[in-house]
Amino acid sequence: MSGIRILLVDDQELVRAGFRVILSSRPGFEVVAEASDGARAVELARELRPDVICMDVQMPVLDGLEATRRIVADPAATGSVLVLTTFDDDDSLFRALDAGASGFLLKSASPEQLVEAVAVLAAGDALLAPAVTRRVIERFGSTRAVAPAPPLPELTDREADVLRLVARGHSNAEIGAELLVGEATVKTHVSNILLKLGVRDRVQAVVRAYDSGFVSPGP
Repeated sequence: MSGIRILLVDDQELVRAGFRVILSSRPGFEVVAEASDGARAVELARELRPDVICMDVQMPVLDGLEATRRIVADPAATGSVLVLTTFDDDDSLFRALDAGASGFLLKSASPEQLVEAVAVLAAGDALLAPAVTRRVIERFGSTRAVAPAPPLPELTDREADVLRLVARGHSNAEIGAELLVGEATVKTHVSNILLKLGVRDRVQAVVRAYDSGFVSPGP
């Protein structure tokens, strides 16, 4: 992969400086711009087309969740959005997922976790850590009402197996080991699943899987 181009978005200059030091010190990582509000982030995403956008939630002018929604919906803008927040609550998590974020990380995460998250999103994957998966499971297990969403489109048996493992928070490597296939094969299955479901990434696929009842909460 060529260098990873990163846009930092946070209204606190000190926070941006910390992230910039962590990310710029890694080989192949380049912070191409910074923004202190969501409106400027939308402009820079369209102008610079970064690979990853590290997005704060609470900001002036335009908050990070609305900025994420606009970036995801704008064909002229690029970049997977990694939402970074101090708020460890379900409301922030699910609003971020609903806005189209490809990853969700607390600002209390370690520098190594931040670097890994950016690398994962830049590779075209989504950051769905087991802890986040559990909260998705709990949310849909407790709030899915009497009438679930429409069933998923028809999947092959192998695609169904892959989606179930994705919904449990497994990485591509873990899925490959479980199903005894190569990681490239898993990526192909995941791409086909996203296409059939009409979703942007595996985070949204997991939401669809639980919301439709295809996967049920449980061990």
